Amino acid sequence: MWFNGLLDLSVAQLILATLAMTHVTIISVTLYLHRHSAHNALDLHPALAHFFRFWLWLTTAQNTREWTAIHRKHHAKCETEEDPHSPVILGVRKVLFEGAELYASSATPETLERYGQRTPEDWLERRVYTPHKTLGIALLAVLDLLLFGVNGIWIWAVQMMWIPVWAAGVVNGLGHFIGYRNFECADNARNISPIGLLIGGEELHNNHHTYPNSAKLSRRWFELDIGWCYIRLFQLFGLAKPKGYRPIAHKVPGKQHMDVETVMAIANNRFDIMRQYRKRVMEPVLRQQRALMDDEIRPRYRKFRQLLSREVTLVKPRDKEHLDALLERHTVLRQIYEKSHELQVLWRQRGLKPQDKLQALTEWCREAEASGIRYLEEFAAHLKAYSLRPAA
Repeated sequence: MWFNGLLDLSVAQLILATLAMTHVTIISVTLYLHRHSAHNALDLHPALAHFFRFWLWLTTAQNTREWTAIHRKHHAKCETEEDPHSPVILGVRKVLFEGAELYASSATPETLERYGQRTPEDWLERRVYTPHKTLGIALLAVLDLLLFGVNGIWIWAVQMMWIPVWAAGVVNGLGHFIGYRNFECADNARNISPIGLLIGGEELHNNHHTYPNSAKLSRRWFELDIGWCYIRLFQLFGLAKPKGYRPIAHKVPGKQHMDVETVMAIANNRFDIMRQYRKRVMEPVLRQQRALMDDEIRPRYRKFRQLLSREVTLVKPRDKEHLDALLERHTVLRQIYEKSHELQVLWRQRGLKPQDKLQALTEWCREAEASGIRYLEEFAAHLKAYSLRPAA
């Protein structure tokens, strides 16, 4: 029938076709706009890069330079007044439901000039994609009507809301509000789900904010980044090449001394080092100390478990009071808490020469080994085994 369009699909086929098209859009955003353009973590073959750019013009009216600039500014000014879409500053409701509007209002000439470097400036970009952004989605509406008939109306509507809801809303909003944290990065980014299918792997937002220049967003064995699966597939055909996706640090079995490479490896892998410190030192010591806690503190055990390893700038004032009270009463906990911050100072200090950092790390390990805390002593030995990964 004419009102079913040229393809004359069943309801189930229409739903599958819509999901397939929106999935291509999500993959275009995460691979081309995010990992390739904004973070330069991925090289794409010019043909594949242009397909993604054309598809995004057709289905989202999204401009490469604007998206790239706003995302780079988000990382540079994360969770400050200058962040284009911070739920911490603006509220999660506003970012969740007005994410696309926040993007549009943030695309100022100043932002584009400062953060929009190394984006396409070819003839198509200058004459078609940038000056005629809405032409693509108008063409899409016509194509949807031709192919799907009257069903093309709701299919087009779904395509129009897909990125504003899932990318601009859910990732930028809920990705800084709910979920779990593998790493204590300096902002409130969280992994919404360990399975990154629906939003192309962007669900793993804490991992991304910790390692923004990594083409791979999954970090744990149980996490799935579907975007990374596509990268590996394209790589087989010479269409993609990840520039970086794993830390340059690795452990050398039997290594029991520290050198400059140890310092460089630990600094490069610092977020994972602190995650290991939490697992190997803080949590077992806290379990031992639980029996010594009085009735006033013991009910807050799970909260203290989080606060001990929480990024200090993200601890709320009231929580800090409770944490200080705990550390005042338990000397061992205070000792391992202070040692964790001393370790972080090693890579946060600027201007130190590698040899100075090596001396500071050596002193840290010496004090840890003399602490009388078994888990801290074992962790010092654990650090000594790190070195830089040999070039492939």
